[in-house]
Amino acid sequence: MPELPDIEVYIEALDRRVTGQVLQRVRLSSPFLLRSVDPPLKAFEGLAVRKLSRLGKRIVFHFDGELYLVLHLMIAGRLHWRPAGAPLVRKLGLAAFDFAEGSLVLTEAGSKKRASLFALRGAAALAAHDPGGMDLFTATPELFREALRRENHTLKRTLTDPRLFSGIGNWVSDEILHHAKLSPVKMSQSLSDEECDRLLESTRVVLRRWIDLLRRQTGDGFPEKVTAFRPEMAVHGKFGKPCPVCGAPVQRIVYESNETNYCPRCQTGGKILADRALSRLLKADWPRTLEELEEAKQRRQS
Repeated sequence: MPELPDIEVYIEALDRRVTGQVLQRVRLSSPFLLRSVDPPLKAFEGLAVRKLSRLGKRIVFHFDGELYLVLHLMIAGRLHWRPAGAPLVRKLGLAAFDFAEGSLVLTEAGSKKRASLFALRGAAALAAHDPGGMDLFTATPELFREALRRENHTLKRTLTDPRLFSGIGNWVSDEILHHAKLSPVKMSQSLSDEECDRLLESTRVVLRRWIDLLRRQTGDGFPEKVTAFRPEMAVHGKFGKPCPVCGAPVQRIVYESNETNYCPRCQTGGKILADRALSRLLKADWPRTLEELEEAKQRRQS
């Protein structure tokens, strides 16, 4: 799923192309994309985009008359800037937003179409789509600590809760926790003030680093290669590869469609966290430490 750094760079690229431009037409190939009935999409045709903003992981197009289009890309939704009137690709193309100088095309891979578009009228309607997560760049240490400790969940779950923190998802949370040297399964209410402050600082460092990196890679173009797996990542998607800090093999916890990656030496004191599926399968053979993991590798090689 595109997360805060991806959404920020999308918005910057869109701002250069559509702010001040008239939306001529909206073309939908999937009736399931539009999740609202009032106002109709026809009400936006002929109106200029006044500004763009981010609402969690959503992109908001602002129009005169307190009209808004709110686009949530979900897991597989992606945006593309194409020549004006570009056709929608069969199966993948969900919508096109036509402007005089180009068309913004929304695609979504896979059979499960989860991306959504809401047409809204009024500030109150827009506010209802705000998950409520705090802005991590402006949050005070006191507010951040309070949000972390509001409920007692793992840090992975807490960081990715959109009601608490704005725009953080699976890959960003892995990178933040690695930078902060904190275990993804550490309980949020067990953090000391020092650990909370370290986590806030790591959150800001990682977000700024990724926004800057994606911004440089995009340049004046449009971000066409939005992915949750990039070679510059420290641990996310790097299972079995060496941690860039200490060289220990990156480990993972797999749960349904989600995967958490971490460095056992940097984050868990050398402990290998139980994977729900593999630890049940291997039982007594499940390696619990880096040393046991290394011994198991040596046995397999001998």
